[in-house]
Amino acid sequence: MICPYLTFNGDCEQALKHYGEALGAKIDMMMRYGEAPPEMPSAPEHKDRIMHVRFSIGGDVLMASDSPPEYYQGKPHGISVSLQIADVAEAERKFSALLEGGAVTMPFGKTFWSKGFGMGVDRFGIPWMINCPAEGY
Repeated sequence: MICPYLTFNGDCEQALKHYGEALGAKIDMMMRYGEAPPEMPSAPEHKDRIMHVRFSIGGDVLMASDSPPEYYQGKPHGISVSLQIADVAEAERKFSALLEGGAVTMPFGKTFWSKGFGMGVDRFGIPWMINCPAEGY
């Protein structure tokens, strides 16, 4: 199984809340830095940040965390999370909700390979593609 792992810079919890509202994401497991065992100490100011979370969107699993500041590599480039949604109206609704406060790089619309497709970067810096595949694609 390939599982995207999203890293955030202190706003993972806000992103998860947004993904729950926009995409119906459900948290399967979550651990905060303050809950880690003693052999994995963290800065006291990071105790409420998310050390690891596994969540699902429509049965697909993603993972995420708030990266320790010294390991944060910045916003992702050259990769997107791609969601395949069968119903075009649902795909367009989720696209709009997901990218609220973010940046649309390709507006949602019909293409030769899909009944609806759009791309953008959410307000947390994560690139997304929403696709409603046409028959045969």
